[in-house]
Amino acid sequence: MFKSSTSAVPETPAVPRHVAIIMDGNGRWATKRLLPRVAGHVKGVEAVRGIVEACVLRGVEYLTLFAFSSENWRRPADEVSLLMRLFVTALEREVSKMHANNIRLKVVGDLSRFDAKLQEMISNAERRTAGNTRLTVTVCANYGGRWDIMQATGKMVQANPGVTEFTEEMLAPHLAMAYAPEPDLFIRTGGEERISNFLLWQLAYAELHFTSTFWPDFTPAALDEAIASFQARERRFGQTSAQVAKKTN
Repeated sequence: MFKSSTSAVPETPAVPRHVAIIMDGNGRWATKRLLPRVAGHVKGVEAVRGIVEACVLRGVEYLTLFAFSSENWRRPADEVSLLMRLFVTALEREVSKMHANNIRLKVVGDLSRFDAKLQEMISNAERRTAGNTRLTVTVCANYGGRWDIMQATGKMVQANPGVTEFTEEMLAPHLAMAYAPEPDLFIRTGGEERISNFLLWQLAYAELHFTSTFWPDFTPAALDEAIASFQARERRFGQTSAQVAKKTN
Protein backbone atom coordinates (compact mmCIF):
# COMPACT_ATOMS: atom_id res chain seq x y z
CA MET A 1 0.00 0.00 0.00
CA PHE A 2 1.18 3.51 -0.85
CA LYS A 3 0.68 6.33 1.64
CA SER A 4 -1.79 9.11 0.91
CA SER A 5 -0.48 12.64 0.38
CA THR A 6 -3.06 13.88 2.90
CA SER A 7 -1.90 11.55 5.67
CA ALA A 8 1.87 11.72 5.13
CA VAL A 9 4.27 13.96 3.22
CA PRO A 10 5.48 11.91 0.24
CA GLU A 11 8.90 12.01 -1.35
CA THR A 12 9.36 14.59 -4.11
CA PRO A 13 11.49 13.00 -6.83
CA ALA A 14 13.07 15.09 -9.57
CA VAL A 15 11.41 12.88 -12.18
CA PRO A 16 7.73 12.24 -11.45
CA ARG A 17 7.24 8.69 -10.30
CA HIS A 18 3.68 8.63 -11.62
CA VAL A 19 2.39 10.60 -14.62
CA ALA A 20 -1.34 10.69 -15.40
CA ILE A 21 -2.60 11.99 -18.75
CA ILE A 22 -5.94 12.95 -20.27
CA MET A 23 -5.28 12.35 -23.96
CA ASP A 24 -7.53 15.03 -25.41
CA GLY A 25 -7.82 16.39 -28.93
CA ASN A 26 -7.79 13.34 -31.20
CA GLY A 27 -11.03 14.28 -32.94
CA ARG A 28 -10.11 17.94 -33.31
CA TRP A 29 -6.68 16.96 -34.68
CA ALA A 30 -8.44 14.97 -37.42
CA THR A 31 -11.12 17.60 -38.13
CA LYS A 32 -8.44 20.25 -38.57
CA ARG A 33 -6.95 18.06 -41.31
CA LEU A 34 -10.33 17.33 -42.92
CA LEU A 35 -10.10 13.70 -41.83
CA PRO A 36 -12.70 11.53 -40.09
CA ARG A 37 -12.47 11.65 -36.29
CA VAL A 38 -11.40 8.00 -36.14
CA ALA A 39 -8.19 8.96 -37.96
CA GLY A 40 -7.31 11.07 -34.96
CA HIS A 41 -7.89 8.17 -32.59
CA VAL A 42 -5.66 5.93 -34.72
CA LYS A 43 -2.93 8.58 -34.68
CA GLY A 44 -3.45 8.92 -30.93
CA VAL A 45 -2.54 5.26 -30.41
CA GLU A 46 0.78 5.96 -32.15
CA ALA A 47 1.38 8.84 -29.74
CA VAL A 48 0.78 6.49 -26.81
CA ARG A 49 3.54 4.22 -28.04
CA GLY A 50 6.00 7.11 -28.14
CA ILE A 51 5.11 8.37 -24.67
CA VAL A 52 5.35 4.88 -23.15
CA GLU A 53 8.86 4.55 -24.58
CA ALA A 54 9.76 8.04 -23.35
CA CYS A 55 8.55 7.27 -19.82
CA VAL A 56 10.72 4.15 -19.71
CA LEU A 57 13.79 6.13 -20.79
CA ARG A 58 13.14 8.92 -18.27
CA GLY A 59 12.61 6.63 -15.31
CA VAL A 60 8.88 7.16 -14.81
CA GLU A 61 7.50 4.13 -12.96
CA TYR A 62 3.74 4.56 -13.51
CA LEU A 63 1.91 6.01 -16.53
CA THR A 64 -1.88 6.31 -16.38
CA LEU A 65 -3.87 7.18 -19.50
CA PHE A 66 -7.53 8.25 -19.64
CA ALA A 67 -8.69 6.40 -22.74
CA PHE A 68 -12.48 6.27 -22.36
CA SER A 69 -14.53 7.95 -19.65
CA SER A 70 -17.87 6.79 -18.28
CA GLU A 71 -19.32 9.90 -19.96
CA ASN A 72 -17.90 9.02 -23.40
CA TRP A 73 -20.84 6.65 -23.99
CA ARG A 74 -22.73 9.88 -24.79
CA ARG A 75 -20.77 10.20 -28.03
CA PRO A 76 -22.25 9.08 -31.37
CA ALA A 77 -22.72 5.29 -31.46
CA ASP A 78 -20.53 4.82 -34.53
CA GLU A 79 -17.61 6.63 -32.88
CA VAL A 80 -17.98 4.56 -29.69
CA SER A 81 -18.02 1.38 -31.79
CA LEU A 82 -14.86 2.47 -33.62
CA LEU A 83 -13.15 3.25 -30.31
CA MET A 84 -13.96 -0.23 -29.02
CA ARG A 85 -12.55 -1.85 -32.17
CA LEU A 86 -9.44 0.30 -31.88
CA PHE A 87 -9.03 -0.83 -28.27
CA VAL A 88 -9.13 -4.46 -29.40
CA THR A 89 -6.64 -3.81 -32.19
CA ALA A 90 -4.27 -1.99 -29.86
CA LEU A 91 -4.36 -4.87 -27.37
CA GLU A 92 -3.62 -7.36 -30.15
CA ARG A 93 -0.66 -5.34 -31.45
CA GLU A 94 0.90 -3.88 -28.32
CA VAL A 95 0.68 -6.41 -25.50
CA SER A 96 3.46 -8.66 -26.82
CA LYS A 97 5.74 -5.63 -27.25
CA MET A 98 4.95 -4.40 -23.76
CA HIS A 99 5.66 -7.81 -22.28
CA ALA A 100 8.96 -8.07 -24.15
CA ASN A 101 9.97 -4.70 -22.68
CA ASN A 102 9.09 -5.63 -19.08
CA ILE A 103 6.02 -3.34 -19.01
CA ARG A 104 2.97 -4.21 -16.94
CA LEU A 105 -0.49 -3.37 -18.28
CA LYS A 106 -3.48 -2.62 -16.08
CA VAL A 107 -6.97 -1.61 -17.23
CA VAL A 108 -9.27 -0.01 -14.65
CA GLY A 109 -12.89 1.06 -14.82
CA ASP A 110 -16.31 -0.53 -15.01
CA LEU A 111 -15.46 -3.14 -17.62
CA SER A 112 -18.87 -4.83 -17.41
CA ARG A 113 -20.19 -2.70 -20.29
CA PHE A 114 -17.58 -4.06 -22.70
CA ASP A 115 -18.33 -7.18 -24.71
CA ALA A 116 -17.09 -10.56 -23.51
CA LYS A 117 -14.26 -10.75 -26.07
CA LEU A 118 -12.77 -7.44 -25.01
CA GLN A 119 -13.08 -8.31 -21.31
CA GLU A 120 -11.27 -11.59 -21.94
CA MET A 121 -8.51 -9.84 -23.89
CA ILE A 122 -8.01 -7.35 -21.07
CA SER A 123 -7.85 -10.12 -18.48
CA ASN A 124 -5.35 -12.12 -20.54
CA ALA A 125 -3.15 -9.05 -21.13
CA GLU A 126 -3.09 -8.21 -17.43
CA ARG A 127 -2.20 -11.78 -16.47
CA ARG A 128 0.53 -12.01 -19.10
CA THR A 129 2.26 -8.81 -17.98
CA ALA A 130 1.56 -9.06 -14.23
CA GLY A 131 5.16 -9.82 -13.26
CA ASN A 132 6.74 -6.99 -15.26
CA THR A 133 8.47 -4.23 -13.32
CA ARG A 134 10.00 -1.62 -15.64
CA LEU A 135 6.87 0.51 -16.05
CA THR A 136 3.20 0.07 -15.13
CA VAL A 137 0.88 1.44 -17.81
CA THR A 138 -2.71 1.86 -16.64
CA VAL A 139 -5.47 2.44 -19.17
CA CYS A 140 -8.61 3.95 -17.65
CA ALA A 141 -11.55 2.66 -19.70
CA ASN A 142 -15.19 3.33 -18.86
CA TYR A 143 -13.69 5.00 -15.82
CA GLY A 144 -14.92 7.92 -13.76
CA GLY A 145 -13.50 9.38 -10.57
CA ARG A 146 -16.90 9.42 -8.87
CA TRP A 147 -17.53 5.82 -9.92
CA ASP A 148 -14.18 4.89 -8.40
CA ILE A 149 -14.97 6.50 -5.05
CA MET A 150 -18.46 4.99 -4.96
CA GLN A 151 -17.33 1.46 -5.80
CA ALA A 152 -14.54 1.71 -3.23
CA THR A 153 -16.99 2.94 -0.60
CA GLY A 154 -19.30 0.01 -1.27
CA LYS A 155 -16.44 -2.48 -0.92
CA MET A 156 -15.21 -0.78 2.25
CA VAL A 157 -18.64 -0.98 3.89
CA GLN A 158 -19.03 -4.61 2.86
CA ALA A 159 -15.59 -5.44 4.29
CA ASN A 160 -16.42 -3.79 7.62
CA PRO A 161 -19.92 -4.94 8.66
CA GLY A 162 -21.41 -2.99 11.53
CA VAL A 163 -18.80 -0.21 11.35
CA THR A 164 -20.22 3.32 11.16
CA GLU A 165 -17.07 5.42 11.26
CA PHE A 166 -14.53 5.06 8.48
CA THR A 167 -11.08 6.41 7.73
CA GLU A 168 -9.19 7.23 4.57
CA GLU A 169 -6.91 4.27 5.28
CA MET A 170 -9.94 1.95 5.26
CA LEU A 171 -11.10 3.23 1.86
CA ALA A 172 -7.75 3.39 0.07
CA PRO A 173 -7.25 -0.36 -0.52
CA HIS A 174 -10.53 -0.52 -2.45
CA LEU A 175 -9.77 2.25 -4.95
CA ALA A 176 -9.24 1.07 -8.51
CA MET A 177 -5.57 2.10 -8.47
CA ALA A 178 -4.59 1.02 -4.96
CA TYR A 179 -1.56 -0.70 -6.55
CA ALA A 180 0.01 2.64 -7.57
CA PRO A 181 1.24 5.76 -5.78
CA GLU A 182 -0.73 8.95 -6.30
CA PRO A 183 0.20 10.82 -9.50
CA ASP A 184 2.95 13.40 -9.14
CA LEU A 185 2.20 15.03 -12.49
CA PHE A 186 -1.14 15.36 -14.30
CA ILE A 187 -1.10 16.38 -17.96
CA ARG A 188 -4.06 17.30 -20.15
CA THR A 189 -3.59 17.91 -23.84
CA GLY A 190 -5.97 19.62 -26.26
CA GLY A 191 -6.33 23.03 -24.61
CA GLU A 192 -9.01 22.25 -22.01
CA GLU A 193 -8.17 23.01 -18.39
CA ARG A 194 -10.26 20.75 -16.21
CA ILE A 195 -10.03 17.35 -14.54
CA SER A 196 -13.17 15.88 -16.18
CA ASN A 197 -13.94 13.26 -13.53
CA PHE A 198 -10.49 11.68 -13.76
CA LEU A 199 -8.79 10.27 -10.65
CA LEU A 200 -10.64 12.69 -8.37
CA TRP A 201 -9.31 11.08 -5.20
CA GLN A 202 -5.78 10.40 -6.43
CA LEU A 203 -5.05 13.86 -7.89
CA ALA A 204 -5.38 15.66 -4.55
CA TYR A 205 -1.77 16.92 -4.59
CA ALA A 206 -0.69 16.30 -8.17
CA GLU A 207 0.97 19.11 -10.11
CA LEU A 208 -1.26 20.08 -13.06
CA HIS A 209 0.07 20.81 -16.54
CA PHE A 210 -2.21 21.90 -19.39
CA THR A 211 -1.14 22.22 -23.01
CA SER A 212 -2.96 23.27 -26.18
CA THR A 213 -1.16 20.54 -28.14
CA PHE A 214 -3.56 17.91 -29.45
CA TRP A 215 -2.76 14.41 -28.22
CA PRO A 216 -1.61 13.00 -31.61
CA ASP A 217 1.06 15.76 -31.67
CA PHE A 218 2.19 15.17 -28.07
CA THR A 219 5.80 14.05 -28.39
CA PRO A 220 8.54 13.03 -25.94
CA ALA A 221 9.78 16.64 -26.22
CA ALA A 222 6.36 17.83 -25.05
CA LEU A 223 6.59 15.37 -22.16
CA ASP A 224 9.96 16.86 -21.27
CA GLU A 225 8.37 20.32 -21.18
CA ALA A 226 5.74 19.03 -18.75
CA ILE A 227 8.40 17.40 -16.57
CA ALA A 228 10.44 20.63 -16.59
CA SER A 229 7.35 22.51 -15.43
CA PHE A 230 6.90 19.93 -12.68
CA GLN A 231 10.52 20.31 -11.59
CA ALA A 232 10.09 24.08 -11.25
CA ARG A 233 7.25 23.70 -8.73
CA GLU A 234 7.66 23.83 -4.96
CA ARG A 235 5.69 20.90 -3.57
CA ARG A 236 4.72 21.80 -0.02
CA PHE A 237 1.86 19.40 0.83
CA GLY A 238 0.49 21.88 3.38
CA GLN A 239 3.89 22.86 4.79
CA THR A 240 5.58 26.24 4.56
CA SER A 241 8.38 27.06 2.15
CA ALA A 242 10.76 27.29 5.09
CA GLN A 243 9.91 23.75 6.17
CA VAL A 244 10.49 22.41 2.66
CA ALA A 245 13.80 24.25 2.37
CA LYS A 246 14.96 22.85 5.72
CA LYS A 247 14.31 19.29 4.53
CA THR A 248 16.23 19.76 1.28
CA ASN A 249 19.27 21.36 2.91
